Amino acid sequence: MALIALAADKGSPGVTTAAVALAAVWPRRVLLAETDPAGGDLVYRSAAAHGGLLNPNTGMLSIAATARRGLVPDQLWDHVQPLSGGLEVLVGLGIAEQAAGLAGLWPTLGRAFASLADSPHAPADVIADCGRISGDTPAVELFPHAALVLLVSRTEPEAIARVRDRAAALSAKLHGGPRGAASLATPLIGVVLIVDPNNAGKLAGQVNDMLVHAQTGARVVGTIADDPAGADQLAGRKRGRLDKSLLIRSARKVTADLYQQYGAAWTVPSQSQSQSHQAPQGAGR
Repeated sequence: MALIALAADKGSPGVTTAAVALAAVWPRRVLLAETDPAGGDLVYRSAAAHGGLLNPNTGMLSIAATARRGLVPDQLWDHVQPLSGGLEVLVGLGIAEQAAGLAGLWPTLGRAFASLADSPHAPADVIADCGRISGDTPAVELFPHAALVLLVSRTEPEAIARVRDRAAALSAKLHGGPRGAASLATPLIGVVLIVDPNNAGKLAGQVNDMLVHAQTGARVVGTIADDPAGADQLAGRKRGRLDKSLLIRSARKVTADLYQQYGAAWTVPSQSQSQSHQAPQGAGR
């Protein structure tokens, strides 16, 4: 299985930009799911593969009725739309009030997302953009089914303090307490930093030391470049060689490092999973 959930504690650290960038360079077939209960952004900012607008009623909103009758992983594809560039997306809710329709269904979605990699027909990993989370955010119910929970954070002192405390709270919730560096507890809790590329290594080391010292159970697993121009290209607001941007180059390194460290524990892709993705004209949050 390979469900990778991305989230943040507070503010606007770039969760959706990170999720779209990672999905765009993911080495296997991948489904990007907008699972933020507060609503998604892609329907407002992204072009569909046919050149028109994405359908806001096809995605998390439409899957609610299906999931109440039980959800086979392959049924997810009935609610997916391709972006311009080919990335397959499960469009998020339009407004927070629509999240009531998913009440009680988050564990069902989590199981379906996690099991999609084992589908005999159309296997894929799932990257879930869970947006900003707190203790009562229903999207947290996806996390027990994930292989990896990635907390996205910028590097201002208050942001680092929040990600430290959120990681510790998640570790207690998911694992019963903090875990040591050698632990193989699932899901692994990782931190992805949005950083100035010139200081990435130094900042990652400092934040990782802080996470370890605080016994949060989390580790820094990578950095993504703070690249406004690249984010604008990813969102389709600016033209340019997206594949050469600092954003995409750093996202590619994060995915390569994740697969080097943890890929062996995930399902080996079948031949039918082999698929190349162009970078989407997708979103940014």
